[in-house]
Amino acid sequence: MRIGIVVGLILALGTSVTAQDPQFSQFYAAPLYLNPAFAGSTNQARIGVNYRNQWPAIDANFNTISAFADTYIESKNSGVGILINRDTEGVLGLQSTSIAFQYAYELTLLKNLSFRPGVQIGVYNRSINFDRLVFGDQLDPATGRLKPGASAEGLNTGQSKFFPDLSMGGLFYSKNGWLGFAAHHLTEPDQSLVGSKDVLNMKLSGHAGWKFYLKPGEMGEGFYKKPRERSIAPTVQYRHQGQFDQMDVGLYFTFEPLIVGTWYRGVPFKSVNGIVNNESVVLLVGFTKKGAKDILNIGYSYDFTISKLGPGSGGAHEFSLVYSWSTRDPRKPPKDKLVIPCPDF
Repeated sequence: MRIGIVVGLILALGTSVTAQDPQFSQFYAAPLYLNPAFAGSTNQARIGVNYRNQWPAIDANFNTISAFADTYIESKNSGVGILINRDTEGVLGLQSTSIAFQYAYELTLLKNLSFRPGVQIGVYNRSINFDRLVFGDQLDPATGRLKPGASAEGLNTGQSKFFPDLSMGGLFYSKNGWLGFAAHHLTEPDQSLVGSKDVLNMKLSGHAGWKFYLKPGEMGEGFYKKPRERSIAPTVQYRHQGQFDQMDVGLYFTFEPLIVGTWYRGVPFKSVNGIVNNESVVLLVGFTKKGAKDILNIGYSYDFTISKLGPGSGGAHEFSLVYSWSTRDPRKPPKDKLVIPCPDF
């Protein structure tokens, strides 16, 4: 029996609850979710899916799935993409589903510096079903069990709301480094399901990194011999939304076809209610397979919880699958342009 008396009363009274966007540890494997400026950034066509299961050992868990597709339009120096997200929170099944369309344009500022501005226009649907709650008047006060004839199922008491959303972003990059920023939910839409205003706060984020290339390895023999990337890339991401702040700092090690990464998530210099924000240590392993005209990336990461919630929460498991392929006419020589050096996971 799942009892949600307190939460049900809070919702019934219309008390506002401030929400926070889902997060991905493999944020570069979810590029369109991170920043609309990444639409078409591989100069190829691309599809991908990301899945995250956070705190699976407790009821207050989160399940997030994201799928995207994008492509680069070489003649227009433009990228277009579509992003679909679905997030489910806790035992009450509070769900947020969104679909968004993105456009990015590529500008060459200097010979070794480019800039991509991007915009995202989408629509959200937020819903909850009260048939997953058991209210106090349905319980026998002596036993704590459901009264005869009382049922929490099939009450048809779902609540749902649609609202539009607007986001923008930008990305500077060179041969070795990148610096991006994004502002999501610019209009701060009202997402309340029960009457009182519940604003979806604007999310401001920045991400940056630098890739140090090492002596490349080799794969294949003779004419088919190709270099394998060897590199180290320190990265950082910072997010601010409402009263929440979060930071990721870490390293990616690329030894094709293997990629491993580790980073820390938290804001140790800022406490919330007297508690230092140390959330987790993330470990990643990824595999990349590069063909003549296509690339397949598969990644898995685990968040080891170091907050007071503890490892008993189950941490977080995350999977990513991204496939990209060339769509350009092989008879035409490629444009002389920079390729964004950020990791794929």
